[in-house]
Amino acid sequence: MRKILAVFMLFTGLNLAAGEKMQNLKIILKSPNGEATAILDDTAAARSFAAQLPLTLNLEDYGGHEKVAKLPKPLDIRAAPSGSDGKKGEISYFAPWNNFVIYYGYQPYYEGIVRLGVIEGDVSSVAKDGQIKIELVK
Repeated sequence: MRKILAVFMLFTGLNLAAGEKMQNLKIILKSPNGEATAILDDTAAARSFAAQLPLTLNLEDYGGHEKVAKLPKPLDIRAAPSGSDGKKGEISYFAPWNNFVIYYGYQPYYEGIVRLGVIEGDVSSVAKDGQIKIELVK
């Protein structure tokens, strides 16, 4: 499947190599409750996340304001700030635990949070416990 993605990215002109720019790269998050699109930031962390797609993750609640799932591989955070806050509708990476995060509430600044992007519209349909599929929008 990853070879197919690489061929797709080659033919569409999408190059996620370090240093390459990506603008308005959209992903789709699909859960049994609905789906939402998100726009990824133009960062090394977001590019390394996009390079892992498609993914199927199992979300669990954490702290009453976020859903988290372990990623298969760590993301490239070398150029990322040391921390961030998490706002409702944002997607992030929590580096210390290698977790993908969807915020459905506010998380104050915390070391290790790296923002990946933002969900367009209502986050509630994908911020549920259970399986979620994440893919690049074609």
